[in-house]
Amino acid sequence: MNAVAEFPLLWPWAVWAAAIVVALLVDLCWGEPPARWHPVVGMGRYLSFMGRRIAPLADAHAAPSARAFVPGAVAWCLGAACVVALAAVLVGAMATWTWWLQALVLGVLLKPLLAWRMLRDEVRAVETALGESLAAGRERLAMLVSRDVSALDAAQVRESAIESLAENLNDSVVAPLFWFAIAGLPGAALYRFANTADAMWGYRGERGGRDWTWAGKWAARADDVLSWLPARLTGALLGLLGAARGLGTLPAQARRTPSPNSGWPMAAMALALDVRLGKPGVYELHGAGRCPQAADTTQALRLAGRVVALLGLAALLGAALAWRSTP
Repeated sequence: MNAVAEFPLLWPWAVWAAAIVVALLVDLCWGEPPARWHPVVGMGRYLSFMGRRIAPLADAHAAPSARAFVPGAVAWCLGAACVVALAAVLVGAMATWTWWLQALVLGVLLKPLLAWRMLRDEVRAVETALGESLAAGRERLAMLVSRDVSALDAAQVRESAIESLAENLNDSVVAPLFWFAIAGLPGAALYRFANTADAMWGYRGERGGRDWTWAGKWAARADDVLSWLPARLTGALLGLLGAARGLGTLPAQARRTPSPNSGWPMAAMALALDVRLGKPGVYELHGAGRCPQAADTTQALRLAGRVVALLGLAALLGAALAWRSTP
C-alpha cells in the first residue's frame, strides 16, 4: 500500500509531522553533520562566490550605486531556484516509498536546515567563558554574533548572548519548521537559503571591503518577508510559555529594533525573564527590567528549550492523530 492510501486526506502532512519529530531527535542526539555534507555550508559557498561578483568594492568617496540591486536580486533568485529545485527532486524521488521511510529520510534531510542543539551549546559556552573572564566571554560571543564585542562589559556580553538565543530560536528552529509545515522540504530549504543570504549580504553600507547597500537589499527584504509570521509566532510562544508579564506591550517593544522581525522574539524573551536587553545606542527592550545575571542565561535556555519541545510534541501528536485516522 502506498503512502497516499495509508494517509487519505491528511497526507502529506502526516509524513511531514513525523519527519519533524525525526529531525528534532537527530538534532538532539547528533547535532550538525560534517561541513562537507552540510547544505547550509554549500549555500554559504555559493553566496560567497556570487557576493564577490555582485557587490562593488567600497569607496568612501562614491555614493552607493543602485545598479548593484538587479545583480543581487538575480543571484539570489538563481540560488533560491536551485535550492528549491533540488529539494523538490529529492522529495519526488521518495513519492512511491512507504510512509515511514519517507518520514525517516525527510527528517534526516530536514535536520541540517535547523540547528537547536548548536545554538543552545553556543549560548551556554558564552556564559561558561564569561565565568572565566570578560575577555574569554567576548571571544566566545564573537563566534555567535556579528556585532563588535571589543567594548562590551560583562552585562552586555550576557545581554547579547540572550538576544542571539531569542533571535536565532526563530531563524534556526521555528521558521524552518514553519515553512516545512507549509511547503515541505522545498519550503524549509528556501527559508534557510534566504536567511543565510541575509546573514551574508543583508548589510547597509560596507562590510568585508564591499558595499552591500544595494547588492544585498533584495536578500534583506526577502528574509524580512519570509520571517514575518514565524518571528511573531516565536515571540508569542516565548511570551506564553515564559508567563511574561506585560505581554500586551510586546508589539510596542518589538518595534524598537531596526529589524521588523527580530524584535519580537527578543522583546518576548526580555519580558519573560524580566530583564533589560539592548544594543548600546541603537535600541533598548524592557528598559524597566533588571540587568541579566548568569541565572537568566540558564532560564533563557530552558525557556527556548520548552518552545522546541512544544513544537516537537505538536508534531508528534499530529502524526499520531493521522495514524489513528488510517482506515
